Amino acid sequence: MMPRNQPLATYAGDPPPHGRTTRERRYYRAYGLTLASDVELPELEPAEPAAADILIAIGTIDMPKPSSEAPTIFRFEPDRQYLAWHAVGAFLIRDASRIDIEPAFGADDALLAFPLLGPVMALLLHRRGLFVLHASAIAAAGRGAIFMGDKGAGKSTTASALIRAGHHLLTDDVVALDLARPDAPMIVPGFPQIKLAADAAAAISLGQAEVRPQVHPAIEKIQHRLHGAFSGGMVPATRIYVLERGVKAAITALPGIAALPAIIKFSYVTRFGRAALSGDFAALHLRQCSAIANHVGVFRLEVPTGLDRIGEAVSLIESDLAAGDLAAQDLTTRELAASRRQR
Repeated sequence: MMPRNQPLATYAGDPPPHGRTTRERRYYRAYGLTLASDVELPELEPAEPAAADILIAIGTIDMPKPSSEAPTIFRFEPDRQYLAWHAVGAFLIRDASRIDIEPAFGADDALLAFPLLGPVMALLLHRRGLFVLHASAIAAAGRGAIFMGDKGAGKSTTASALIRAGHHLLTDDVVALDLARPDAPMIVPGFPQIKLAADAAAAISLGQAEVRPQVHPAIEKIQHRLHGAFSGGMVPATRIYVLERGVKAAITALPGIAALPAIIKFSYVTRFGRAALSGDFAALHLRQCSAIANHVGVFRLEVPTGLDRIGEAVSLIESDLAAGDLAAQDLTTRELAASRRQR
C-alpha cells in the first residue's frame, strides 16, 4: 500500500483549482466505493489508482453563494444537488458520481472534509440507491448494531465504548444500508474515524487512535482516526437501537407502529426536508424505511446518565445481540424443518 500522503496524479483537464495552479489527486476507499479526490482526506483508507466511482474536484461552481445573512443554501434537482455553507464552501453533486467543490476563502481541506464526509456524502449515497441513517454502527462477531438518537443521546459514545470492549467500528455519523435484498439489509462499512465530545474522549480510551486537530472552533467534537478496530466488510443489520437517557440500562422492543416513524425520523435525507425527496425518491425512500422496519429489530435503548456507567449499556447490548443471533438461528432451523415436512 502506498504512503498515505503520496501524490498520485495531477489532472490539467479538470476545472481550475481554487487558489492553486495544481492539485494532487489521491485515491481512497469508503462505503465500498473508490474515490478520486483533489481534497486530501486522511480520514479515509488510501487506495491504488483505479477507475473512480466518485470524482471529487476543486473548482468554480456557477451557483449562488451563501452570505453571512443567509449562511446556507440547499437546492435539489433530479440530476444534481447543491449544498453550500458560508464559512466552508459550496458542494455540487452531479449524477451521483461527481462532487465539485468551491471552497470559501480560507477554508482548508480539513474543514472541507467535515461536510464532505457528512451531509454531502450522505446525500450522494442516497442518490446512489443506498438507505442512509444519521447514526453510528459497530460490528460484533458478524452482527451489526446501529445506534440512532437525538443530538447528545450518545450514539458515538456508545459505539466507542463497544469498540473499547473489543468490537469493530463500521461507520460513524453516516450509516449506509444496502437493500439489494430488502429482507436482509446489510451495513456498508464507511471509514475508520469516530467523533467524540471531549468528556467522552477522556473517559473512553480507544487505544491506537490518532486524535486529529480541531477542525474549527465552532466544531466541538474531536475526530479519532482508528488504526485497527474497523470492520472493512458488509455486516448484516441485526439491531437498531434508539438511544434515550434513563436511570438504568434497559432495552425494549419497539412495535412496528413506532419502529417505522423512528427510522423515517433518523434517515439522513429527511434532515434536508421534502425538497431532497423529489420525484420517485419519495416513494423509494418510504419503501426502504418499511423494509428496514420489517426486517431489522428496532429497540429502545436506555443508557444511564454518566460516562462511568456506560459499561452497563455495553454488557446489555452484547447480551441482546447474542440473544438475537440465537433467535435467528432457531428461526432458520424451524424454517428448514418446516420446508422438509412440506416436501
